[in-house]
Amino acid sequence: MQLSNVKIHAFRLLPGQDLKKEIQAFVKKENIQAGWIMTCVGSLTQAHLRFANQPTGTKANGHFEIVSLVGTISVNGSHLHLSVSDSLGTTTGGHLLDDNIVYTTAEIVLGEDPALVFTREKDGTTEWEELQVRHQQPK
Repeated sequence: MQLSNVKIHAFRLLPGQDLKKEIQAFVKKENIQAGWIMTCVGSLTQAHLRFANQPTGTKANGHFEIVSLVGTISVNGSHLHLSVSDSLGTTTGGHLLDDNIVYTTAEIVLGEDPALVFTREKDGTTEWEELQVRHQQPK
């Protein structure tokens, strides 16, 4: 993989903002076709995650540290997983849903490769819309 085409984006979310909605808004504003979370640190007052093989999400209120945010991002659909720890250090993680509310900050760094396009489509391998990667000429 050639890294010369990679773009780096960095931004900060403020108290009260929704982690997932703001990431998606940034992806849309910057028209990111193929990106990924490089790092994210911060805190939440509400965590909303869908745990493995569960049909709905689980909300928790309190004070949580963001210890990990990973995933692929695109204007064509994103797939993000979040891990948070509570005041005792107990850590939980799952699929990032809306309603993860920033407490003090969320410092986010995204990578983007203009030579790729990510889409999410059913391809017959699972019942879900899965990541599809297409190569294109960088603009």
